[in-house]
Amino acid sequence: MISPPPNKRRPSKLRLFFRWTFRVASLVVVLILLIIGYAYRTDLYRRFVRFPREAKAWAALKADRQEVTLDDGWTDYRGPIHNHSYISHDSAVSFGEILATLKETDCDFIFMADHCVNNIADFKCQWRGLKDGKLFVPGFEMNYGFMPFGVDSTVRLKNNDPPLELARQVVDNGGILTYGHSEEQRDWTVPQVMGMDIYNTHADAMDEDLDQLKIILLLSLRSYPDQAFRMIFDTQHEQMKKWDRLNQDRKMVGFASNDCHQNQGFKGYYTQDGKLRIDDTSPDTLATVNLNFFTRTLLRLFPGPLEPGGEVFHVQLDPYQRMVRFVGNHILAKELTEEALLESFKQGRVFISFDMLADGRGFIWKAEKGEEHVVMGESMTYEEGITLRAASPQACRFIVLKDGNEVHRAEGRNFDWQPDGPGKYRVEAELFVLDEWLPWVYTNPIELLQKP
Repeated sequence: MISPPPNKRRPSKLRLFFRWTFRVASLVVVLILLIIGYAYRTDLYRRFVRFPREAKAWAALKADRQEVTLDDGWTDYRGPIHNHSYISHDSAVSFGEILATLKETDCDFIFMADHCVNNIADFKCQWRGLKDGKLFVPGFEMNYGFMPFGVDSTVRLKNNDPPLELARQVVDNGGILTYGHSEEQRDWTVPQVMGMDIYNTHADAMDEDLDQLKIILLLSLRSYPDQAFRMIFDTQHEQMKKWDRLNQDRKMVGFASNDCHQNQGFKGYYTQDGKLRIDDTSPDTLATVNLNFFTRTLLRLFPGPLEPGGEVFHVQLDPYQRMVRFVGNHILAKELTEEALLESFKQGRVFISFDMLADGRGFIWKAEKGEEHVVMGESMTYEEGITLRAASPQACRFIVLKDGNEVHRAEGRNFDWQPDGPGKYRVEAELFVLDEWLPWVYTNPIELLQKP
């Protein structure tokens, strides 16, 4: 005979209350996490799936690099153009720090573009010439969109001079004149202007959904900073169309503006009087916080001991090193001097590449006719039998454009192609990364002239 189970003691009302409270609270937490996960599912996918895959794909690209054997007779010098130092009101980076960045990123040169001080562009206040093997070319970002480089060190240009007078002074004093931020309204009738930025990192970032970008950076900046920063990239279709239109009537050299500032971030310092000072990296003071026992204890737990004057934390979204690596300017010249680089720049022996994806150094775009050949920025008379040749250190898709219109495509590491008539021929190269073709290289055009 089976005996009945012993009587179980019923839980108390208090225990039942806590049990159900815990169950309800757990359910609420799970629901909140599900809601957050759903709301930010795209950003979480990027952080935990897409960005790790991209990091592996970029590493595979670098491992697959092969040096180009085709010779164009020039040396490829790489560096950033349009950059700021502590001389600008919105940057705090010293020239010593810039030099360290050039060494770390294996760049050969840098073209500065500081803001004027008291409406004066003083070309003797910046570093100039070779410093530990890295070439510094002075330059300023001025009114009217003017961005002059290489003006004589004895010259002080007035920012408020009339545009035609200012343009004349730049050229008369040994400099070259370009337009920065050429996505904005510019006077293209100024005859001394010989170049424009066809890509600007700052302009590219400004069309982003900044709230979404902040979430992406918050989730991914620590583990996948390059992939997160790359999210700002959009092909600048209108800029490229404008550049091609201008090149129909004149020579307009295209280049990339890195626009390095290193000012999108903030730092915390422990002051002598026991407070926490928070500065942005412009540099401006954002706030000074009085610390109590609780907040001081928290700061000790995470950053470590609080030393007067010491840095407690530092978050930097746009470090100079990352901005330099994001996109590079490649100038074909015979030697690493200011004179040689400016002359090649003026001729258009320049291409840009998004070196964060893969180093474009060694990319070649040339035209051959018998024993004669020319490279990007140069010209030769068109005749039947001329061959356009490209070579790349990475397997890519080449897109040839004549006067801004696509005329040919090819895939691989090199191609030869015979054009059908005079015109300005440039090439774009794209890299296949995961499931899409990404813009990588833009060259300046080779001009094939009408036979007289």
